[in-house]
Amino acid sequence: MRHLASELVRIPRVEAVALGGSRATGTAAVDSDWDFGLYYRGDIDTDAIRQLGWSGRVFEPGDWGRIVNGGAWLEVDGQQVDLIYRDLDEVLRWTSEAERGQFEIQREIGYVAGIATYVLAGELAVNEVLEGELPKPLFPDALRESAPARWTRLAGGAMHFARVHLARGDLVASSANVGQAVLAAAQARLASSGEWALNEKGRCLLY
Repeated sequence: MRHLASELVRIPRVEAVALGGSRATGTAAVDSDWDFGLYYRGDIDTDAIRQLGWSGRVFEPGDWGRIVNGGAWLEVDGQQVDLIYRDLDEVLRWTSEAERGQFEIQREIGYVAGIATYVLAGELAVNEVLEGELPKPLFPDALRESAPARWTRLAGGAMHFARVHLARGDLVASSANVGQAVLAAAQARLASSGEWALNEKGRCLLY
């Protein structure tokens, strides 16, 4: 599936294509899908993606949230292929902020504890660039200082409300807050050790 990058980079305003997910980190199983990050400037031409002729669903930029952005779920030659839109100017802005230890935690679908804006820098760090050029940042020392405390505060607040809801007999709300607390604490530990946590799956759950 790597050969798809040469077609994807020809999509108008796409400047680089990177292989992400388990395929990039060497942890893929036989049935793992293929994740391709499309780094564009301005606006990505989703009609050009549809014109590639692959079956599946193509979303518009922003459909998946501010940071996750959008993408496409496709099937190519019997393989599941996910395209992930990345506004390059936005990625570089948050990467620069991360270098200074600055970031936001935003609410987005699929992230129980929230998604940190430095995830965009982490993707640059771990993904494999197939077409074009992209920076490959290291985990900033400033972020190792700032991120653990912020995630720890979030975990502590979530545990407080877990106890409040439990005392009221609201098991659903209590359990939800416990889950948020566990994941936020995991994020704190990973940040402290200078490890990129791009989602709440796999290694994040080990903590």
